[in-house]
Amino acid sequence: MSFKDKTAIVTGAAQGIGYEISKSLLEQGCNVIINDIHPAAGKEALKKLHTFKEKVSFIQGDSGELKLIKKLISTALETYNGLDFIIANAGITTVGSFLDYEEENFQEMLRVNINGTFFICQQAAKSFIDRNAKGKIIVISSTTGLRPHDDFEAYGMTKAAIAYLAKALGSQLAPKNIRVNSITPGATATERTISVPGYEEGWAKLIPTGRTSKTQDIAATALFLLSDSADQITGQNIIVDGGWSNKGLMPEAI
Repeated sequence: MSFKDKTAIVTGAAQGIGYEISKSLLEQGCNVIINDIHPAAGKEALKKLHTFKEKVSFIQGDSGELKLIKKLISTALETYNGLDFIIANAGITTVGSFLDYEEENFQEMLRVNINGTFFICQQAAKSFIDRNAKGKIIVISSTTGLRPHDDFEAYGMTKAAIAYLAKALGSQLAPKNIRVNSITPGATATERTISVPGYEEGWAKLIPTGRTSKTQDIAATALFLLSDSADQITGQNIIVDGGWSNKGLMPEAI
C-alpha cells in the first residue's frame, strides 16, 4: 500500500489515534498536515516525526472553528499542491450525570465534536468538487454512540451523530467521486486512557479478543478505507472493538 504524493489532513493528531494515523500515512509516502489545539503536544509530535521532514506540517488551532478548517485546507493546497484525504479525528470527552450536566460543557462538546466534524467534511467536499478531484473522508465515532454508558450521554450522542453523518454523506457525495466512512473504536489504549488505573485490564475482561485495541488497529483500518482497494466502500461505519459491541457487556468500575 502506498500513498505517495497524496496529501492528508488529520485533526486531533498530536497524540493517540490521530497521531498513529498520521504516522502510518507518512510511512506510506503521504504528505500530512497534523492539527491539534495544544501547541506543545503538536511540536512534540513533529519532533517524533522529524525523519519525514518536508512531508509533515503542524498547524495549531481549534478544529471546531470554521476559520481554522479553511486554513487547513488552503495550506494543503498551497504547500502540497493538493488534498486527497480528511481524517476528522478531533473531539473532546466530558462526562457527568445526565441530571446535573452543565450547559457550558454540552455546548462546547457540540461545537468541537459536531460543528468541527460537519464543517471540515463540508469544506473538504467543496474543495474536492471544485478541483474535480477524487477524495476520501473518514470521521471518528465511538462505541459509546452505539451502546449507552452512564455519564456519557452527551458524548455518546455526539458520536452517534458523527456515524450518521458518514452514512448520509456517503451516498450523497458518491457521484462526485468522494467516499465518506466512519470508524468506531472501542476501548483503545492511548496516552490518555492508559493513565486511568486498571483501564486496560478491566476492559480486557469484557472484550472477546481479550485485549483493548491499539492505536495501530485503528490506523490500519483508516489506511484500508483510504486505499484504492476500498473505493466501493462508502457510507459505512467500521467498528474496531474486538467484538465488544456484539457481546454487549458493560463496564462496571474500571
